[in-house]
Amino acid sequence: MKFLRYEQQGSVSWGWYFEDKIGKIEGNIFENYRRFEANISISDVKLLPSVLPTKIICIGRNYASHAAEHKVDVPEIPLIFLKPPSSLIGNNEKIVLPPQSNQVEHEAELGVVIGKRGRWIDPETADDYIFGYTIANDVTARDLQRLDGQWTRGKGFDTFCPVGPFIDTEFDPSDALITCKVNHQVRQMGSTRDMVFPVEKLIAFISSVMTLEPGDLILTGTPAGVGVLSDNDIVEIEIEGLGILNNHVSLHE
Repeated sequence: MKFLRYEQQGSVSWGWYFEDKIGKIEGNIFENYRRFEANISISDVKLLPSVLPTKIICIGRNYASHAAEHKVDVPEIPLIFLKPPSSLIGNNEKIVLPPQSNQVEHEAELGVVIGKRGRWIDPETADDYIFGYTIANDVTARDLQRLDGQWTRGKGFDTFCPVGPFIDTEFDPSDALITCKVNHQVRQMGSTRDMVFPVEKLIAFISSVMTLEPGDLILTGTPAGVGVLSDNDIVEIEIEGLGILNNHVSLHE
């Protein structure tokens, strides 16, 4: 099933998606909820970020090709960092270029949405903690990332985590094509099969450090081809089976 968050006439709701229609959901999608008929046209609503995480945990250099393009080694254990929830935006919302940076780049990524609370999760049971999958863009101010030596500022600006348009509970992450286009030109193309650390190992490692809560979002790393974004660019990230995440780039909110 595909879940989403949407706004209609000032009211924010969870919904489920089927054939360009949305059905309203009442209740907690991670526990008990009620579905209504899918009779709302998706063109009549504003799509919001598809998750409401307590934290966004990101994985650096999880594709050897991306590590190579930055001339750094692949880490021996997962390299984790955080983005603030305030960086979230939804499909068709604007990525705002901050005045502090001259090198903002896209990073197309598979997002994992956690479905239940967990700590010290075994890789063999990690699937039990996954609610579904979504598309994400780990937007990065590369110059600030390099200048600071740690990644919080370069990764943490408002609008630097586009997510959506849906959470898909039936997606298979073993071998899905990830593509990023900027102004309809392909920049990134890779497969989830090329992850250094697969999803189950990431969940096990992260949960050995911090408790994972329902709705938490894990960004699993990006393949090679990251590049600079400019004012008025159009970014399209597609993951085979998950749809397309669209965002415009702007100098102004």
